[in-house]
Amino acid sequence: MGRPDPEEGQLPAPVKPPDGGWGWIVLLGCFVITGFSYAFPKAVSVYFKELMKDFHVGYSDTAWISSIMLAMLYGTGPVCSIMVNQFGCRPVMLIGGLLASSGMILASFTTNIIELYLTAGVLTGLGMALNFQPSLIMLGTYFDKRRPLANGLAAAGSPVFLSSLSPLGQVLLEKFGWRGGFLIMGGLLLNCCTCGAVMRPLDMGMKRKMEKAQDKYEAKEMLPIGGKSEEGISSADGTKKAKKAKKKPKKGKKLLDFSIFSNRGFIIYTISKFILVLGLFVPPILLVNYAKDTGVPDTEAAFLLSIIGFIDIFARPACGMVAGLKWVRPHVAYLFSFSMLFNGLTDICSARASNYTGLVIFCVFFGISYGMVGALQFEVLMAIVGSQKFSSAIGLVLLIEAFAVLIGPPSAGRLVDALKNYEVIFYLAGSEVVLSALFLAMATYCCLNRGKKKEPPPEKNPSVGGGSDTEEAESDVQEAEEHSSDNHQPVHSTDNAVVVASEEANHVAEEQSGEGGGCPEGDGEVLARDGCNADQMVERDRF
Repeated sequence: MGRPDPEEGQLPAPVKPPDGGWGWIVLLGCFVITGFSYAFPKAVSVYFKELMKDFHVGYSDTAWISSIMLAMLYGTGPVCSIMVNQFGCRPVMLIGGLLASSGMILASFTTNIIELYLTAGVLTGLGMALNFQPSLIMLGTYFDKRRPLANGLAAAGSPVFLSSLSPLGQVLLEKFGWRGGFLIMGGLLLNCCTCGAVMRPLDMGMKRKMEKAQDKYEAKEMLPIGGKSEEGISSADGTKKAKKAKKKPKKGKKLLDFSIFSNRGFIIYTISKFILVLGLFVPPILLVNYAKDTGVPDTEAAFLLSIIGFIDIFARPACGMVAGLKWVRPHVAYLFSFSMLFNGLTDICSARASNYTGLVIFCVFFGISYGMVGALQFEVLMAIVGSQKFSSAIGLVLLIEAFAVLIGPPSAGRLVDALKNYEVIFYLAGSEVVLSALFLAMATYCCLNRGKKKEPPPEKNPSVGGGSDTEEAESDVQEAEEHSSDNHQPVHSTDNAVVVASEEANHVAEEQSGEGGGCPEGDGEVLARDGCNADQMVERDRF
């Protein structure tokens, strides 16, 4: 199946992002989807102890549930890109919401840990992946000038949902057990379908209505009044449908656009992001155990993550507002480098924190820097590749990040078991983040200035569909050629009516001039008492 018309998710012509209006509803849906996608794998961890008792497994076995969810979220990026380019964002998100919900519902009836891996891990993870990526694509379609702010607000869904789903999961576990909790969580994930339903294409029906109104207006103006007018309108609509049917096979769509690898900026961003992910998630994963080993009570150690989440809620929208400033937005890549450098230095400087006060200070600065990174990561990618190729770019980036996610945190855990020293882990993670920041800043400064002279800038208002502007232009040229050739065919279309009308008008004018300004015979005799000028005016009005 292709995507030949707007109802299936394609934007046939570039449409200016409204930067508001229905876009705020799309932003709200993206906020919810982002919250579920990032927070849900972490919130499920509150059920792990009960799962260990019921299935007689270890903590590492249950932890694979969250790992599989994240692996599906990142690793299925290209699959999501292909589905979005093929079917559009809205259908993919509706299917994803159903998969995510059904995965948790089926998980409540499982009898062993393997079934949990397949339901809560694979099925729910795939469903959230099919929601996350299309929501970001739609956000970039609806916002241009306010896009940094929109990305920051949408990214704030992650800490908000994390601070909400974890306590909710604990309450559900105490009242209904882990099976009842999974069942209710599955019902909550049905809200992803609601979010997908509001992701309507930007020009849904708009262009069709304008074209239809224009066709009717031209037909009424150009054709004689009477039955021929209605005939001309219907024949014009039929001719337009026939042209669209002819255009379908000529206009191919790329399911996954690998041409983005020719973009220097994309290569630089991908390498930097891979190095970043190796160390970015290590400190928050090991923070609680690190605090416990330094003698901090369990409740106070768990509160450290709440501090990071609370700061993160405000850091992401604030950073989005700063990135949207006129004098900052052209240099958003350097702001992203600064946020990564800030985060890495925070890890390094806090490696020797030995008391609760030092850990609280670390959590405050880590929450700020972590929120900055979260708010800017997709904004920088959109600025590099443009919204037109963003659907393919984000899928490939998430796939590459999946390898880093599977390498970074597990390797850090093994080093902790081997060295029994958290200080080295913090130094290593911070160094990786600092290296990614320096690489992005230096490569952007040294390489991209040359690239900008050779490569044209990306379109600001591209279509979601994955087709290139060259393909759109070629299609328009073909349509224009067909349009001109149709004028020579005996088809009762609006364009043919204009040609026939103009020829008849010229013929009448020649007869009038040949008769020396006399009155035309026939219909003109009805208005003979008003003179020849009135007759000529009637003839012109009829045409």
